[in-house]
Amino acid sequence: MSNQIKLIVGLGNPGQEYEQTRHNAGFWLLDELAWKWKATFKDEKKFHGMAARAAVEGGDVWLLKPQTFMNLSGKSVAALAQFYKIKPEEILVVHDELDIPCGRIKFKLGGGNGGHNGLKDIQAKLGTPNFYRLRLGIDHPGDKALVHAHVLNKPSAEQRQQIDDSIAKSVQGIPMLLAGDWEGGQRFLHSK
Repeated sequence: MSNQIKLIVGLGNPGQEYEQTRHNAGFWLLDELAWKWKATFKDEKKFHGMAARAAVEGGDVWLLKPQTFMNLSGKSVAALAQFYKIKPEEILVVHDELDIPCGRIKFKLGGGNGGHNGLKDIQAKLGTPNFYRLRLGIDHPGDKALVHAHVLNKPSAEQRQQIDDSIAKSVQGIPMLLAGDWEGGQRFLHSK
């Protein structure tokens, strides 16, 4: 794991009706990073998304919020990555995760997509699953038939607080990842 992260992608859906839904946890985290790093998102048509360049210790990092809707996220990620010659293993994708308890965080390189349509499309467009993932737990509704409604609805106030706390913790931990301290960053992010 010696690659430096050059692109952080937050997954979500564009539009006001989705703004507060669980599926937009990736967008929420990127908004916090942009605020912390004083980076401003601009609508970048050629990247099919909102992009911001942040000057951080160790070089610039791109922040990207695809505006293609979740299922086509790869179109946006691949466009920016190809333009700036960013390799898949230099990309960190932040997304909501049903299989993790609300408020918990998991960080890993590669793996399956767990049925997450945003990840599925990114894997297809990049041609590999070997990119980093920061998974923000949103709980599973308990029944497969309820998943669609669960991710596209607002969390309760208590759950939103748990997600916001996990985002704040992630924002603290990401600089460790950017510095190449994978083990320390992972330990910090996975701790309760």
